[in-house]
Parts: sequence; structure tokens; C-alpha cells
Amino acid sequence: MIIIERWRDLPDSLTGASVAMGNFDGVHLGHAHVIDHARQSAEALGVPLGVVTFEPHPRRFLNPAGAPFALSSQAQRGEAFSALGVQRLYQIPFTADLAAMSADAFVRDVLHLGLQVRSVSVGFDFNFGQGRSGSAASLKFDAEALGIAVSIADPVVGLTDAKCSSSAIRRAVHEGRPEEAAAMLGRPFAIRGEVVHGEKIGRTIGFPTANIQFGDYVRPAEGIYAAKATLPDGRRFDAAAYVGRRPTINGLDQRLEVNLFDFDEDLYGQELDIQFIAFLRGDMKFDSLEALKSQIGSDCAEARRVLAQGS
Repeated sequence: MIIIERWRDLPDSLTGASVAMGNFDGVHLGHAHVIDHARQSAEALGVPLGVVTFEPHPRRFLNPAGAPFALSSQAQRGEAFSALGVQRLYQIPFTADLAAMSADAFVRDVLHLGLQVRSVSVGFDFNFGQGRSGSAASLKFDAEALGIAVSIADPVVGLTDAKCSSSAIRRAVHEGRPEEAAAMLGRPFAIRGEVVHGEKIGRTIGFPTANIQFGDYVRPAEGIYAAKATLPDGRRFDAAAYVGRRPTINGLDQRLEVNLFDFDEDLYGQELDIQFIAFLRGDMKFDSLEALKSQIGSDCAEARRVLAQGS
């Protein structure tokens, strides 16, 4: 997959694709459905399959102080696109100029003159342009007038008969329903982050943990999870993950700590993928470190049991 980070002055070899367009945070099943529409058009037209998305996410650009909300990192999103067969990723810089561009100007200048797309696919609820003034319907009207075919994908419904969307997945993650999030994503929700130094208290009570930086990911519900950890070299380990403020110890900053089962290697500075498989219990304060140690032992045993059932 080729990553293209501009829309102006592209060589002919990088234009003329059939594209799916959107923010695609998480690249969930609804997004895959939109990309499949673009794939069908690409095959019919005999052109490459592309995706047009934006970096940073417009929500982060327009509200930089807002709460963390991401379902995937830029790298995870790219990997998901590649797995779906995307050949070109047009990762358009979202700038003040782009934010101020009207919807019809975006269609004319970016899609038609810049990328010279042959067709574009979007979700039924897609909005774009200054103040989100453009819709899927207006895109279809403006683009088809310029000779660009437009396909509008219907919503994909999840297990709870609710529309599959990034906002619904964020709610599921934030409320401690990782199975529902996974059903809409098509895979478990995963936080990818660097292992940093902590106070190493877990090691003193027999449960060493990898402390992972959250970054801009949506925060999962606080508590204990059965999890899977993937190392940079591809090795995968069952694990128990903790999201919380450690009320037994200090109750200050929220953090993600992960105990990898049957593992004892130095992970500092490495990037881990932590998949949230099942929520086991909420966070709680214990009267002593000994009581905490006993509960962690029970939590790890329960995580092993849950993960064994799913393997």
C-alpha cells in the first residue's frame, strides 16, 4: 500500500483511483462495507483501490483540548486498510485551510482536480466541508456533475441491532463492554503503546506489569480485563490488564498496566498491542497490599479461564 500525504500536484501514476472516503477511526465493519463499495467500483473500472482520510482527525484538530477518543493509531489504521486490500492511502493533512474549504470546493479541488478520482464511496451519514455542510447526497450531486461516480453505503447493524459506528464502539469501550466493541470492529479493541517505567510495585508483590502509555485512545472502563498482548516480534501472550488509578496505592493518574502470563523479559521502550477481550470486574480499593495481591491472583486465574474458553 502506498501512502500519499498530499492532494496537490500528484503525478498521473498516483491519480485516478476508486476511493472510499471518511475518517475511518477504528476501521470497523461499517468502514469495511464502504471500502467494499469502492472495491467493486475499482474492479469495474480497472483502477486502483484507494482510501481518502484525514490526519489529524478533524475532531482533534478542531478541539485539541477535548477528551481522548481514538479507536486506533495512525499505524493501526494503515494496517487495517492494507488488510482490506487498499492499494493507495491518501492521508490528507487536515489544516485550517482544509477546514475552511466549502463542500463543493472540496469536491472540485481535492477529489476532481487534485486526486482525479474515478469514483468515490462514502457512508450514508458522511459529512464534510466547512462546518460539515456537505452530505452524502450533496457529494453525489456535485461529484456526478464532474463525471465522478458516487456510491453511498447503507449502515451496518451490530449484534445489538444498533448502527455500527465509531461513536457506538467508543461507548462500548468506555462502558466496559469489549465484546460488543469487538463485534463492531471485527476484531478486539487494542491499545498500542510504549512500555514505560513505573514504580515497579507489581513486581514486589509477585505480579510484574508493563505500564503502557494511553496516548489519544478512548479510555476503557476502569477495572480488570482478560487481555492478549502482542510483542513487536509477533509473539502473543495471554494477560490480565488493569485500567485505573490504583486507589490502594495512591489513586492519582489513570494508567494501563498489563501482566503478561508466563513471561519474564525486559519490555521497556518496546511497543505492545494490548487487546481487550473481556471485562472481569470494576476497580476497587483494598485495605492492604496483601489483600490486593490476593485479589490479583484471583483476577489472573479468572483471566486465564476466560481466555482458555475463547482459544
